[in-house]
Amino acid sequence: MSKPPPDTAAGIAKEKDRIFSEKRDLIQNFNFGAETANVFDDMLDRSVPYYGEIQRMIGELCSDFAVPGTNVYDLGCSTCNTFFAIENSIPSDCTCIGWDYSPEMIEKARAKLDARKFSRPYQLEVADLNKGVTITNASVVILNLTLQFVRPLLREKIVQSIAAGMNPDSCLILVEKVLSENSTINRIFIKHYYEMKKRNGYSEMEIAQKREALENILVPYHIEENQTLLLSNGFKACDTFFRWYNFSGIIAIK
Repeated sequence: MSKPPPDTAAGIAKEKDRIFSEKRDLIQNFNFGAETANVFDDMLDRSVPYYGEIQRMIGELCSDFAVPGTNVYDLGCSTCNTFFAIENSIPSDCTCIGWDYSPEMIEKARAKLDARKFSRPYQLEVADLNKGVTITNASVVILNLTLQFVRPLLREKIVQSIAAGMNPDSCLILVEKVLSENSTINRIFIKHYYEMKKRNGYSEMEIAQKREALENILVPYHIEENQTLLLSNGFKACDTFFRWYNFSGIIAIK
């Protein structure tokens, strides 16, 4: 008999994402409330290319930088999948601190951490990055598909604040949707991304309606813009550790 998925094994069923499965006359802005929190883990698995591999890589990078007695931040932690990916890669006395502006996501995360008996000390907080951020004693800060939801005019200040609270030789891990400098290449990348979503069971209507819902709240940068943002606001080096069409992972060293 095959092993059940982790959420099922912990007594937490992974609900299938059907949020946009019915035709809507009016598409509201995407939100991360209860409806999304309940299906978010399935949404990530089916919507983010190589999601499991990205999480595994984040765990590896954390093992290179996490220092005993320091904090590891996941800003925009949603249901805390990343905590489980890094759990065995960081010292036992590192404190994992998760922030998310959705109370429902934090509630779901706490239930998962308790059910799976997460072995590292942790803190969860409802917090909106658009209103500022205070980081302390950090050896690792993770922004996994988070910065793209911060208003562009605020991103520079947010990155500055994050860097200010990080220890020397610590790292920031940034995973984002990105744009190509060339419009033709950009369209090709997006086309193949939507093909991936179709392979994972999303209909064209679901893809189109979610795209419209995200249009005003998810603002991607070019990968070079993200690198410049980091290098101009407190980080001494950065490089790409993951790239798949219009998705990118960047590591930056303080």
